Amino acid sequence: MASSELLARDGLVLFLPHRLNRQPVVVRGLTADELFTCAGLSSLLGAIPGCALAWAFNALAMIPTVIVLSVALGIFAGGGFLRRQKRGRPDTWLYRSLQMRITRRMPALAGVVGGHGLIYRSGAWGTRRTLRP
Repeated sequence: MASSELLARDGLVLFLPHRLNRQPVVVRGLTADELFTCAGLSSLLGAIPGCALAWAFNALAMIPTVIVLSVALGIFAGGGFLRRQKRGRPDTWLYRSLQMRITRRMPALAGVVGGHGLIYRSGAWGTRRTLRP
């Protein structure tokens, strides 16, 4: 095969499998982006009780301790939850689902998350096929 047959007009390689473009699973079914988001949200949620415990016990070391414990719990629980939610769905389902929820519940943020480009449809889907007798 000539190299010109393997390249598209825009320079993309045509023979690569689709799986090479997917993000790899890092921990508990989470990709790297999902792992960092889950860890970040868990650390923010863990900082609140960590500050309260640090104030109550007069021990500043409680803050990072509670943050580390909340990140571990968040990744363990969040990874299992997201893995169950994503099972059998396309790669971009999670992001489009969040985009749709944000756009529907908070229309003011639709422009920020790109929700204006979504197509909404409710109703029964049909195949437009009929049975022939």
